[in-house]
Amino acid sequence: MSPRKTYILKLYVAGNTPNSMRALKTLRNILETEFRGVYALKVIDVLKNPQLAEEDKILATPTLSKILPPPVRRIIGDLSDRERVLIGLDLLYDELSDTALNSSLIDAVDEETDMTISPDP
Repeated sequence: MSPRKTYILKLYVAGNTPNSMRALKTLRNILETEFRGVYALKVIDVLKNPQLAEEDKILATPTLSKILPPPVRRIIGDLSDRERVLIGLDLLYDELSDTALNSSLIDAVDEETDMTISPDP
């Protein structure tokens, strides 16, 4: 099993628009159900802090930016495609890798226990 990762996330929104609110609600749901590590989420309203969006070269909202763990990734839109978000955050890949690894280990143990041991004559 992989060690726990620290996730640093920034969600750029433009006020209280329906897309911004949907993205925030969806992201919070994902964080509560999928994150097994430690995370920090900063919500940035680009209408109130346009300089932060400019510094980070954000061209559209809502945009989710994963700062840590590397590599930096950005997901643009209301985050309604849960699988795409999980892949973008490297959570789905890690989960699939862990599942495949655990499955392989279980198969290897099963193969060893399936061997017949004959008693010494």
